[in-house]
Amino acid sequence: MEIKVLGTGCPKCKALEQATQNAINELGVQATIKKVEDIVDIMNYGVMRTPALVINEKVVLSGRVPDAKELKEIITKNQQ
Repeated sequence: MEIKVLGTGCPKCKALEQATQNAINELGVQATIKKVEDIVDIMNYGVMRTPALVINEKVVLSGRVPDAKELKEIITKNQQ
């Protein structure tokens, strides 16, 4: 599973990256997390509000940091 955290480095973007790392650790999911900070790359996903979460090239969340429970549900639902 490939997970990307889209964001320019704001505190919410960093919080989403950390929360995502925590969630995959707790779930025991094999995943790589990449941080995408280039604004052109972010816009290529059609994202207008950061932070955003992309799982396997599909935008699954944009504009907010979910709580741990919701984040785990998103990751579980989008596993291949």
